[in-house]
Amino acid sequence: MRILITGGAGFLGSHLTERLIREGHYVIIMDNLITGKTGNITHLDHSKFKFINYNVTDYLFVDGKVDFILHFASPASPIDYLQHPIHTLKVGSIGTHKTLGLALEKSAKYLLASTSEVYGDPLENPQQEKYWGNVNTIGPRGVYDEAKRFSEALTMAYHRTHGLDTRIIRIFNTYGPRMRLNDGRVVPAFIWQALRKEPLTVFGDGRQTRSFCYVDDLIEGIHRLMLTDYHEPVNLGNPTELTVMDFARAVLKEIGYELKIENHPLPVDDPKVRRPDITLAKKLLGWEPQIDLAEGLRRTIDWMRQEMNLTPPI
Repeated sequence: MRILITGGAGFLGSHLTERLIREGHYVIIMDNLITGKTGNITHLDHSKFKFINYNVTDYLFVDGKVDFILHFASPASPIDYLQHPIHTLKVGSIGTHKTLGLALEKSAKYLLASTSEVYGDPLENPQQEKYWGNVNTIGPRGVYDEAKRFSEALTMAYHRTHGLDTRIIRIFNTYGPRMRLNDGRVVPAFIWQALRKEPLTVFGDGRQTRSFCYVDDLIEGIHRLMLTDYHEPVNLGNPTELTVMDFARAVLKEIGYELKIENHPLPVDDPKVRRPDITLAKKLLGWEPQIDLAEGLRRTIDWMRQEMNLTPPI
């Protein structure tokens, strides 16, 4: 297929591009590099993809046929969407509208990358796809939460109104190589601090919970969803839940030395729990994560060491 991926030079987009090229597809990557970088894709076979530096909220045109559009463009970490709040809202609304319109014009299939943040600070745990969420629409995190909630609604409207062949994934915390070292999310933040032998910063008392899915597992789930004709949202993530404090200790265990853990004030509307119910993904896709936290952390730490030009301890 000839596939368009918006945000294709980002963390997840680049891994997805790599997988689709390996499957024999030709990929058009569209990214304005606000949070992505060309270094994520330079290792790929340049005859198998085309990179276009472009903002998908502008007039959108792609020459030739397009068989599938995967809309991954968006700032995805709090530090990014708090720095670019209006762009985040625009790429989730206008960008989604533009890409859906292109899919309709090209008779292409469409997949929207949504997020567990649509559940907000959930009152139910684990979160099932039927849960409607608990979101502060005017809080600082609302620019991301509501952008994704709107993009889901618009995607379903195009499916119901125009018969567009759509899919929606709700991505839970994912980590691995190519995460930006300074993107503010807990995995790169803890590893960055640990490798620099700095205290690990835990917000609040550290009892809030998260679940962490290694990127290879997530990409496998996305690929399987692409091959279905299921149109409603599907959770993809690792259902193993642990506190942020326990996660900090897990990072230190893999690093191999003890460091101080410091508690800082909890950010506004930071969710107290986050854990996917993946019953649907198991049934529909035959999918569940295969890479445990220890192995995933080892791979991620090794990659970050290389990025930081650090020598592994003897």
